[in-house]
Amino acid sequence: MSTESPESAGEQLAVRTFSRYKNYVNPGYAALVKFMGLEAVELGAEGCHIISSDGKRYLDCLGGPGVFTMGHRHPHIVEAVSSQLTKMPLSSHVLLNPWQAELAERLAAVAPGELQYTFFGNSGAEAVEGALKIARAYTGKPKFVAAEGGFHGKTFGALSASGREVYKEPFYPLLPEFVHVPFGNEQALAEAVDEQTAAVILEPIQCEAGIIIPPEGYLTAARAVCDSAGVLLIVDEIQTGLGRTGKMFASDWESVCPDIMTLGKALGGGVIPIGAFIARPALWEVFRDNPLIHSSTFGGNPLACVAAIAALEVIEEEELADQAAERGEQLADGISQVAADYDMVVEVRAKGLLVGMEFTDSDIGGLVIAGLAQQGILTGFALNDPKVIRFEPPVIITPQQVDQVITAVQQALEQTARLLDSQ
Repeated sequence: MSTESPESAGEQLAVRTFSRYKNYVNPGYAALVKFMGLEAVELGAEGCHIISSDGKRYLDCLGGPGVFTMGHRHPHIVEAVSSQLTKMPLSSHVLLNPWQAELAERLAAVAPGELQYTFFGNSGAEAVEGALKIARAYTGKPKFVAAEGGFHGKTFGALSASGREVYKEPFYPLLPEFVHVPFGNEQALAEAVDEQTAAVILEPIQCEAGIIIPPEGYLTAARAVCDSAGVLLIVDEIQTGLGRTGKMFASDWESVCPDIMTLGKALGGGVIPIGAFIARPALWEVFRDNPLIHSSTFGGNPLACVAAIAALEVIEEEELADQAAERGEQLADGISQVAADYDMVVEVRAKGLLVGMEFTDSDIGGLVIAGLAQQGILTGFALNDPKVIRFEPPVIITPQQVDQVITAVQQALEQTARLLDSQ
């Protein structure tokens, strides 16, 4: 019978896992995690918390990022997936899949305007790849206009549309015919669109650029530019969609209907990965002569579809979009108030439970992330701007938990300021 304490077993697991990451997974990431002081191993999760190998409960304020809108292991979603697992986990790809059909119908019911037909993949990046392919096939044109600072994924097409060179340069040449313009600049967008443009692809809010919110009316203007030029508008709602910003979709804030919308992250309810793109009926003519012109082995599998159906039910029944608006305002206001006393904070930006805190230097942001982790709050930097810490907790976060985060931010800022003053 083992006499090893749980604490000792947890420490040994953390050491073994770090060694395995270093030797078999990603040594660079292992070094980064060690530098941030986050060497514990995640062993479980529930609601808004992650439980580590040392027994600590972390309040998850990164959320995937954007995956755990409904929280970790939401009972309704877990029950739906568990039930489906005993029936049919994956599809035959011969007979029709009723769960995929139901999910597509439900998405059409909540999506903006005329969006009706959905293709299912396994991730947001796959959704973007499919959207780009369909746009080219439908229009017969090669060119795409995207935004500087945008993030659409790291596969070749999605990366070509994205806007940060540090992720792109090692893989050049990427796909041709992608032009990038400043985000939020209507005139630059209009000037970049021409007779060779198949589509404009934009995020309503640039999440990985640091929660960059464009001027009011920008998405409406983009829709008008596309309509005037006969160009498609692809709106990437992979991180902003499904209640995160206080509306079902961020494009709903301006009542804009794109021609294609991409989804992912929270669509799987935090339980099963799934990605999707949904389009106007006219674009589905691409599939008429060749229904298999675009396909996916695991896309739209029964497990993922029932998870997404359950996730949509949770969003509606628990009124998560309204909760995101309320808790987001509480969090953003609280962080703004405590950050006002520190010159190292440039700005706090927010829309719903998408909150970004920008620092004068990325190293300062790293110190604050580490300070928050010491207090049991997990967050992270924005991929396209590491000077920005973003907070994307589960929308089910309580007012008391938001207050806990605000207090921890104040303490982490104070601790970081003392450290900088001592240098």
